[in-house]
Amino acid sequence: MRAVLEDDGYPVETYSSSESFLEAYRPGRKGCLLLDAYLPRMSGVDLLRRLHDRGDRLPTIMITGSSDVPIAVEAMKAGAIDFIEKPIGCSELLSSLNSALEQSRNSSKLFASRETAAATIASLTPRQHQIMDMVLAGHPSKNIAADLGISQRTVENHRASIMEKTGSKSLPALARLALAAHWNDPKELPNYVSSRR
Repeated sequence: MRAVLEDDGYPVETYSSSESFLEAYRPGRKGCLLLDAYLPRMSGVDLLRRLHDRGDRLPTIMITGSSDVPIAVEAMKAGAIDFIEKPIGCSELLSSLNSALEQSRNSSKLFASRETAAATIASLTPRQHQIMDMVLAGHPSKNIAADLGISQRTVENHRASIMEKTGSKSLPALARLALAAHWNDPKELPNYVSSRR
């Protein structure tokens, strides 16, 4: 990743652990933190929470394992701007980094994107909201169908409608949208973090 970023003209600093980053970090520096969720000792999410609790708003992109939506959601609740899944392609990395830096420079653009997300999520029916929350919490369609007393096929149809209405191409994209929609009122954030860890 360092080589890709340096080839694109970005200065890069790397740290072996959350603790070594905290020792070197000085608030107020411009930049973007690319943070792995599963660092040894202090996890990436714990580091992000610590920065957030100190009032440091360094734009952060969380790197997670494939289909690790609950951890990504925890990271966004702790203040991450975005998350990307391994394996990471060069274009995805650069796109996410450019977007995070642009959002940190332009808070009005960030507010507008959150307003758009809120309107998109508000367009879902109550049943679609319910199913979306359960899907993002990591429940399989079969379990959702049993819990709601509907057929698995009906759940799958709702899932397809949710993805189409929101323009989401993946569950992580849907999670980003749902979190952005509730950003201004954290009490309204659904608990997407399941007990699977």
